[in-house]
Amino acid sequence: MGDGAIQLSFTLPVEASPQAQEAAKLYVEKCGLKEVHVSAMESMGMGFSYFVVFAKAKHAIDFTKIKVQAAEFIKMDFDGVNEFVREKIKKRLVVIGATTGSDAHTVGIDAILNMKGYSGDPGLERYPCFRVINLRSQVDNKDLVRKAVELKADAILVSKLVTQRGPAP
Repeated sequence: MGDGAIQLSFTLPVEASPQAQEAAKLYVEKCGLKEVHVSAMESMGMGFSYFVVFAKAKHAIDFTKIKVQAAEFIKMDFDGVNEFVREKIKKRLVVIGATTGSDAHTVGIDAILNMKGYSGDPGLERYPCFRVINLRSQVDNKDLVRKAVELKADAILVSKLVTQRGPAP
């Protein structure tokens, strides 16, 4: 709001060291920021370091001139979803989900699919209008597609943990 102060967090493919800290500072300066302060540097192991940096941008934004078209949608409650599917789609929907490849992180897909759900919203398993198949983790893409075809899935949900690290050596 006028001071240009921002906080960045990022990784660099170097071991934590004084040189790595200087590299982080120089990198942020090359992004056009000034008054750069590296407030934290942590080793991530295997040749990576994590940085938290504070800096100032020279650019300013007039917030009062920003116009954004808001998405308009109706959030349905449990009964509304079931009624909509029954009246408009007229069949029980088959939903299949998994985390794929070497990914063993299932928190996201479980939050969407399992009965418990997330943040007060029930997961799809709780709705009688959905048949939910959770293949869990480390599923090969070909196996996911094969199972979706076999079950005549109406939707395929894929969850992936995003990282800057490449594949394990």
